[in-house]
Formats: sequence, C-alpha cells, structure tokens
Amino acid sequence: MSDAVLEVDNLVMEFRSRRGTGVGRVQAVRGVSFTIGKGEILGLVGETGSGKTTVGKCVVRLLNPSAGTVRFDGQDITRVPRRSLRQLRARIQMVFQDPYSSLDPRMTVAQIVAEPLRAHAADSSQQTRARAAKAIERVGLPSAVLQRLPHELSGGQRQRVGLARALVLEPQLLIADEPVSALDVSVRAGILNLLADLQRSMGFSCLFITHDLSVAEFLCDRVAVMYLGEIVEVGICDELFTNPCHPYTQSLLAAAPVPDPVRQRRRTGVRLAGEPASNVAPPPGCSLHPRCPLADERCTAEAPTFTVVSSLGHVARCHRVEEEHSPRKPWGQAATSV
Repeated sequence: MSDAVLEVDNLVMEFRSRRGTGVGRVQAVRGVSFTIGKGEILGLVGETGSGKTTVGKCVVRLLNPSAGTVRFDGQDITRVPRRSLRQLRARIQMVFQDPYSSLDPRMTVAQIVAEPLRAHAADSSQQTRARAAKAIERVGLPSAVLQRLPHELSGGQRQRVGLARALVLEPQLLIADEPVSALDVSVRAGILNLLADLQRSMGFSCLFITHDLSVAEFLCDRVAVMYLGEIVEVGICDELFTNPCHPYTQSLLAAAPVPDPVRQRRRTGVRLAGEPASNVAPPPGCSLHPRCPLADERCTAEAPTFTVVSSLGHVARCHRVEEEHSPRKPWGQAATSV
C-alpha cells in the first residue's frame, strides 16, 4: 500500500513463562502482517487471548517486539531507541480499554487532557488550557468537567476524556484498544458515533481492536481476524461479513446473535470443538485444526498460507478456501454440511 501510514511485517512477540520448574515461551503474536492506509480504520478482531492487545502495544512501542518490523510513516520504529520515542508518540496515541484505571484519579480532567501537551508541545500555559478545553468540547463534554476528578464522572464520560487526551495532539494514528467493551450498551453507540465523526473530521488512521463483530462492522473499513496469535483472514467489511471464508471467521459470525429470531434459527455455520490451544505450545500445521471439523491430514502437518479470495484484497489463511469457495458460495451455503 503506497499511502500506508502503518506497515506491520511478520511481527512476533514472545514472553517468558514459568510452569512448574521449567521456563517456556508464550508465543502471543506469531508472524502478524498488515497495513493501514491514510484515513483508514482497520478492525482487529478475535476472541480473548488471540493477541490483539499485544499487537496494539507493540505498534505503540509499549512492548518491544521479539521479531519483525513496524513501519510508521516509512520509519521502522522497532529500531528507534527509547530516548527517541517521545517525538514519535506525539504522532501515535492510544485509547485504553478500561476508562476507570487509565485515568490518574488524583488529576483533574484539565490536567489529564493537558498532560500530552505539556510533554510534547511548546505552548504557553494559556494555550495549553485553551487546547485542552477545545479537546473536551470536541468529544462532547461540557467545560464544567475540566475541574472534576475522574471518580466524579460516569464510565462513558471517562472514556470521552481518554479520547480527548489521545487526540489533543492531533496524531496521525490512533490505537483504540476495546474502547467500548467496559461500557454499558446504552453508552457504546454514542462513543462509536463520536469516534467515527472525529475520524472523518480529523482524518487520522486507526487500529481498532475489538472482540465485538457488530462494532467492527459498524465502524471499520477493513477487518483482520486473529486466532492464536495469527491473522487468519483480512477483507473489506462488506465482503468479509457477507462471505467469510476461514472456518474461524465463519464460527465467530455464526455465534454472533441477530435480532431476528427466524434468521437466527435458520443460520448455519462452522461449529468449533473444544477450546483454543495453548500459546506455549501451538499445534503444528494450521493452528485451528484441533478444533476445526473441516481439517484433514494436510491441515495437521502443513501451515497454510494466505489465498487471495477476491480482487478487493480479501485473503484467508486456510487450505480449504480455494476448494470451498471456487466457485464462491454465499455465506451459509459453504458450511451447510457441518
């Protein structure tokens, strides 16, 4: 992608794990690659433990990757020394999952939102206060909240403050890590609409991490599906949600409820068995094969590579993709035998 803001290539993140008397390696992220274009929102979806948050922390260099490259605006930031990260982080900001623990309880909202400005900008005190007030207004909060402490705000208001803090420097890239998962359902729509409006008006790119497929479908331009530390399918939203090709993506969509009871009863899809394998010892071949009802001998021995499904950039990492989707079948028909 020639206009890519972010290019992640073969990203690997391992952690040391002590089990009993031995020391092992937890392979949280295994060979992840993707790009995000200017002004694009890429959704990173998958169940808990798939490695989504770890990818986000590697991108913003809260974690140092074990291998691979992360290129931001053409620069490989995995090679940037820690002392040089301050300038970089003025252009990459992160919104965290928990609005209750991500704000300093001893600081006022004005201090919280102004903190990035004090760290990165050379503004006067008056300019800093003015920019903080503008950021709070931009996220739909009244100016009165500037003198309040986080415990005086609701969860939705706290997340708006976190969003104002991340966007006050007008970054090129925003990492949003499950920003609505800790909020009431009634509050989520307002935060998502706000994020969509801010993205359109400010033009930043966004890596949106979520386990909620409906949220990804509403907000994102493209979606990458993760399983056990790997990306297994990538595509634009319309195509991926209407014609999922990887068995894991099919299972996620089949498990997501729809508001129409008749449609819900008629839905078919791949049903996976058991639980995900351990990140300490991932299975050989396809990482999904111990749970996949479509797996054969090749799946247990040979790791699949990405197969191009369409000219719109839809790809899937599965040995059965070409067989099951050539000619391609509408969502629901490919898995009726399962």
